[in-house]
Amino acid sequence: MEYNEALEYIHSVNWTFCKPGLERTEELCRGLGNPQDSLKFIHVAGTNGKGSFSSMLSSVLVEAGYKVGLYTSPYITYFNERMAINGEPISNDELVLVTEKVKKIADEMTDKPTEFELVTAIAFEYFCRNKCDYVVLECGLGGRLDSTNVIKTSVLSVITGIALDHTAILGDTIDKIAYEKAGIIKENTPVLWCGKSNEAKKEIEKVSKNRHSPLFFVNHNDISLKETTLDHTVFDFGKYRDIEISLLGSYQPLNCANVLSAIDILNSNGLKIDEKSIKNGLKRAKWQARFEKLSNEPLVIFDGAHNPEGVCASIDSVKRYFGNKKIYALTGVMADKDYNYIAERISEIAERVYCITPDNPRALDAEKYSAVFTNLGVKASHHKTVKEAVELAIFEAKKEKKPLVCLGSLYMYSEISSLIK
Repeated sequence: MEYNEALEYIHSVNWTFCKPGLERTEELCRGLGNPQDSLKFIHVAGTNGKGSFSSMLSSVLVEAGYKVGLYTSPYITYFNERMAINGEPISNDELVLVTEKVKKIADEMTDKPTEFELVTAIAFEYFCRNKCDYVVLECGLGGRLDSTNVIKTSVLSVITGIALDHTAILGDTIDKIAYEKAGIIKENTPVLWCGKSNEAKKEIEKVSKNRHSPLFFVNHNDISLKETTLDHTVFDFGKYRDIEISLLGSYQPLNCANVLSAIDILNSNGLKIDEKSIKNGLKRAKWQARFEKLSNEPLVIFDGAHNPEGVCASIDSVKRYFGNKKIYALTGVMADKDYNYIAERISEIAERVYCITPDNPRALDAEKYSAVFTNLGVKASHHKTVKEAVELAIFEAKKEKKPLVCLGSLYMYSEISSLIK
């Protein structure tokens, strides 16, 4: 099997898109000898903020001298990013070797695994054979029936926050979604709740109590911003002073506070993470497509805000950095998102909007999306290709000296960033 053949197999159209349940992943893992049972996990669920949290925490753990696996989704630029050790994505050769091993088991299964289940099994085998000390494991969708939840225990369960998203699968109320996310909580294992919803908090408290798991909270009121620029943010959080992060966005100090709170719990449970490792790890942490600056001239920022809560955070960031100054926006979303609400929020900060159709079967047609902005009184255009939209947006933003903010689906990032960079 060659690398391209491995990817073709993983992405095969024969795999079901979403089929909740743990049975198929459990069968795959049994065939592999249950590699996940030899690993220690920090398990991360939540509607938004999972990726930033996981990236920052893994960076800190690496600085502290641990060998750290990181499992995230979706990938941003290329597939191998989904599983990395100490910041280095899996090599093409090792991906082929592990995929061949998993394929033999999957091909014998009567109930075929989904793509995400297949990738999760590949990641477990990869982290096991490389003897990782810890794995920061991000849920794909939900928690209770997410394939990552085949793990029997974890060092720490983290729920970054709860908002309405994927309601057709997870439920149409906050408490139903919270119940699904709380499914990652294991018996007698500490839990960190980072969100703001009291409704979700009650559900998480209930599950934590039933599983005899101590529950911890993050006091975001302890954050004191010192410096906020388009290069970095410096802030204090409780006992932590002069914390510097290069991740931009008004929401990143909140995500970082979640990481610092998690570190306190981990240190109290036997890990050794000193202040130098914390500061260096947070400063060096990188996470693509989350209010990432792609260009200085003109100023171009990409933020993969693709649901209402994420868009609100992005809009708040734009207002934080640019005040009342209107920006140009390039955007595309999935048709199953609340695109009317998303457009309303973008209209608060955008003088001009360029609409594209992301490269995904679920994408909302650019012409339909642009009509929503037009009805809101914002000048909008739709474009047949991303290249066409980017070239026009860059030209006009540079001419009018306007910041260009690209926001919406993560499926836009790879093409947009390559065109701009």
